[in-house]
Amino acid sequence: MPAHVLMLSSSRVGNEDYLAHAKPMILSHLGDKRDVLFIPYAVVTVSFDEYTAKVQAALPECRVTGLHTFEHPAQAVTEAIQAGKAILTGGGNTFNLLANLYKKSLIAPICLAVDAGVPYIGWSAGSNICGATIRTTNDMPVIEPPSFDALALLPCQLNPHYSDYHPPGFNGETRDQRLAEFTTLNPDTPVLAIREGTALELSRGKLTFKGEYGGFVFSGKQKTAIKDGDDLSQFLHR
Repeated sequence: MPAHVLMLSSSRVGNEDYLAHAKPMILSHLGDKRDVLFIPYAVVTVSFDEYTAKVQAALPECRVTGLHTFEHPAQAVTEAIQAGKAILTGGGNTFNLLANLYKKSLIAPICLAVDAGVPYIGWSAGSNICGATIRTTNDMPVIEPPSFDALALLPCQLNPHYSDYHPPGFNGETRDQRLAEFTTLNPDTPVLAIREGTALELSRGKLTFKGEYGGFVFSGKQKTAIKDGDDLSQFLHR
């Protein structure tokens, strides 16, 4: 079955409530499914139980079960296929998330579940891991995963929380400069940079950009604007 993946840039826009802007997209993407496995492994400073409870409170229409509560999490992901469940992966630190996925041998089961049509929804770090690697995350490498290789649900790179704001007096590299470094060293690998409040949806073999705030594609030395409804399916092929 075709992959059905929603990659949200962020859990919030501005000062809104947690997942408020994302909730309509999440419920639409889930369709009639309401049982979800939640992957909380990106958080560092709060417990997995607390994180799962926060997501459950934000999505009362769903039955949210933390993957950390299973003795065999990889088996739980595999069983989601027959059980008709969906997978949600929250934000936090992308390096910590990926390290945990490797530690618990979850990379292959998640990919197999998505290939089997299990709906996948991620935000922030949970979206970052949908790209080929996590080399364009904004996060600090607080832990070293065995590899930067991620789920590769898309063959390109993602940069959630994208911003081109340059604070007055700031002398460090801007986001654009950092992404230009990546595309200079990797000219054949584009980066899809999505602002907070926007998303990428992969469904029925088509990749679509969603959101009024826009985004950009960085490729080689080019930076190209993208807008709500744009078909980005060309980036599904390398």
